[in-house]
Amino acid sequence: MYSEAYIDYLVHFHGLRDYFECHEILEEHWKENPRGERKLHWVGLIQVAVGLYHHRRSNFIGADRMISNAIRIITTERNELEKLSIDVDQLLFDLSHEQNLINSKAPYAGFEIPINNNDLLEKCRERCTELGCIYGSFSDLSNDDLVHRHTRRDRTEVLEERKEQYRIRQQKRNG
Repeated sequence: MYSEAYIDYLVHFHGLRDYFECHEILEEHWKENPRGERKLHWVGLIQVAVGLYHHRRSNFIGADRMISNAIRIITTERNELEKLSIDVDQLLFDLSHEQNLINSKAPYAGFEIPINNNDLLEKCRERCTELGCIYGSFSDLSNDDLVHRHTRRDRTEVLEERKEQYRIRQQKRNG
């Protein structure tokens, strides 16, 4: 009923608190569909994770932008998110509260996506146990590798792909 990518997202979100990896997991899942057929509700969940990642790093401008976009998408994609057992009203309320914290430059304190299906919650808890973490645990704000993940990862593959795409564009232009 739920995709493995979605379960992985929830486990990384609520157990490992690795919002950067949440983004990676769902973006890959979202891109499995061809352009024009991609599901916008996944983008909303990606932006929740990215917004929280920015808030945790005190990037208030980036956090506000992402949470604003997430609220807009979640509002329009309510039905799809409810199919994922998300309490959308509670999520929107919590995101609005998070945005108020961001706008007042309050430090990140934690966030939960309200799931209303016990079977899904149990599956996520089991997966967390397998990974050696606890579903619903707090973010380790002293873990710089987690908090600043995008600045500490190996970007060789990304940079090589950009070079290749640039080369392809240049070839097309030059005929």
